[in-house]
Amino acid sequence: MSGHSKWHNIQGRKNAQDAKRGKIFQKLAHDLYVAAKAGGADPEMNASLRLVVEKAKSANMPKDNIQRALDKASGAGGQKFEEITYEGYGTAGVAVLVETSTDNINRTVSSVRNSFKHYGGTLGTSGSVAFQFDRKGYLAIDRSAFPELDEDTVLEAALDAEAEDVQTQDEVFEIYTEPSKFQSVEEILTKAGYIFDEAEITMIAQNTMTINDDDREKLDKLIDELEENEDVLAVYTTAD
Repeated sequence: MSGHSKWHNIQGRKNAQDAKRGKIFQKLAHDLYVAAKAGGADPEMNASLRLVVEKAKSANMPKDNIQRALDKASGAGGQKFEEITYEGYGTAGVAVLVETSTDNINRTVSSVRNSFKHYGGTLGTSGSVAFQFDRKGYLAIDRSAFPELDEDTVLEAALDAEAEDVQTQDEVFEIYTEPSKFQSVEEILTKAGYIFDEAEITMIAQNTMTINDDDREKLDKLIDELEENEDVLAVYTTAD
């Protein structure tokens, strides 16, 4: 793994979203959907999902919103959704991945393409930028909540659970796994008493790029517009 910290990007996006209650719920709905798709829609049988459900309840997310995300993942109600990832470039050549779940592909691709156009970006073809990202399981332990933990202890526990890598930042221990091992690593560490501030399967940029403030503003607006689309599950970029 590179020295890039996903935690910094998570915190940056959270700070921008805190003033937008709807966006908090959207992020939770995404996490509920992904966790349920990966390990089943029963929180009692899916530790990752149980964690997200607890977060959703703590954020006062309405029960109907929680259930809607779970139904979407499980196919309850007869609706059929396809998961499609769109690839493109934002300002300054930043690579952008857009994960969607849709019951109307034409509607979704048109909306995503228009969002790219609005902010000087272009929607690319399949495979045009995906090679710049790796899919990984990601677990974060807030160090301020567990001051007694040290790097060696976390590293040993994570590697024993078959995690792939551990990175120590000032604020957090970041644990990375292969996607196929994410749930088992999380369950082993949870049983050992570890509590995670973030736990998800995500896309990690292999290399990040620094952009100027004007390009950053356009990119942020592009991300905001994409994330406001109900079909969009997540947006990933190579911007630092």
